[in-house]
Amino acid sequence: MKIGYRDIDAQIKSLSPQYQAVLVFGPDEGLVRERATKIAKQVVEDLQDPFLVANLDPDTLKSEPGILADEVAAISMMGGRRVIRVEGAAENTTKAATNFLENPVGDGLIVITAGNLRPTSGLRKLFEKSKNAAAIPCYEDNQASLDALIHEVMRENGLSIDPDAASFLQMNLGSDRLVSRSELNKLAIYMGPQGKRESDMVTLDDVAKCVGDSGALSIDTITSATISGDLKRLDDTLFKAFNRGENAIAVLRSLSRKINRMHLARGYMDQGFSADQAMGKLVPKVFAMEARRFKADLSKWTTGRLASAMSITSAAEEDCKTTGMPVEAICARACLRIANAAKR
Repeated sequence: MKIGYRDIDAQIKSLSPQYQAVLVFGPDEGLVRERATKIAKQVVEDLQDPFLVANLDPDTLKSEPGILADEVAAISMMGGRRVIRVEGAAENTTKAATNFLENPVGDGLIVITAGNLRPTSGLRKLFEKSKNAAAIPCYEDNQASLDALIHEVMRENGLSIDPDAASFLQMNLGSDRLVSRSELNKLAIYMGPQGKRESDMVTLDDVAKCVGDSGALSIDTITSATISGDLKRLDDTLFKAFNRGENAIAVLRSLSRKINRMHLARGYMDQGFSADQAMGKLVPKVFAMEARRFKADLSKWTTGRLASAMSITSAAEEDCKTTGMPVEAICARACLRIANAAKR
């Protein structure tokens, strides 16, 4: 069964009993892992328990597909329902999953994780069409899902967060759920234990102090240097970021998000709004620390040139995924083209 976006959270909290197997897949590896873990823990709290949890290798299932059904049917020596986990699956798991779903046995729950499966993938199609299985996609966090994650982690730690701080995090956290949650947990630790804090309100200053050296914010520095046409700072930050292992596609996506926001603001300005009024219409709003820089950058760009910049980032991301060329070189070239355009 294909699980719709609106129903995903409900299934993550309480999986319907009709589903005997779940496929969690998508490009956001951190979110895939988080959702798969939450589903598995509905059945077994301790996923390290060797009596209640079986971890199967996808390649083993390709050569011995019957093992999956055998594990689901197995009865734990200590009693209780079991979880069978298959991580990093692809088409090598399709036959084993097909055999089980067509003739299910036992009461164990199968939880399979996979990367970004295409709609034509046999494994994905199998789970989307089976009435006793669920297919849960995990796409990279957008602003709405990031906002929900930010407030979720704050609530879990007895914290609240002011709007400017939340906007800052939305714009600067990465697209990987695992990394984003890690940064937010670090922020919660920085605020101190409940009952011993000076304040339970997270401010923009708290966020800047806590995550100011994070990879996500180094990417923001690259984005800023590119948009403003600061070639010296761009060269320096790109070199350091790639040496540290930053992801080139994450850089391109951060740049694309900033260009999209500027393009929307310039569109409002073309309709007669002032720069301040145009910035005020953006969601999330431009936070206070960024406002002066954002306004200055708007003065360097036209709507048409921003549209061209969007095309450059899109083409660069596609080249990263299809050409086999070094992704760092592709990313750097795109950033330099856009930075040079900002200086015209």
